[in-house]
Amino acid sequence: MSARTKISAAVLASAVTSALASAAVAAPLTKAEGQAAVAAHKEKCYGVALKGQNDCAAGPGTTCQGTSTTDFQGNAWKFVQGGTCASIEVPGGGHGSLKPIKS
Repeated sequence: MSARTKISAAVLASAVTSALASAAVAAPLTKAEGQAAVAAHKEKCYGVALKGQNDCAAGPGTTCQGTSTTDFQGNAWKFVQGGTCASIEVPGGGHGSLKPIKS
C-alpha cells in the first residue's frame, strides 16, 4: 500500500468516526437519561451551553442534543449541578437561568 493510500484510508476512517459520533450526540435525551440527571441532583440551565453542546431543547424545530446554533443560546439548556445555574457567568455579564432566556 502506498503512503498516499495509507493517508487516504486514515482520513476516511477519521471522517466516518466523526460522523458516527455526531449522529450519536444528535439524539434526544431518553427518559432514563433525564431521570438519571434529576436523580444526580442536576438541573436544566439555560444560556450556558456552547454551540452544538446543549443537552436538549434548542428552540423551535430543534429537540435534540447538540443542536444549538450559537454559544450561550438563551433557549438551549445544559444539565449542571443543582443550585449552581444562576451563579454561572457567561461572556457579556450574563448568568445561567432556570427558565429560557429571551433574546
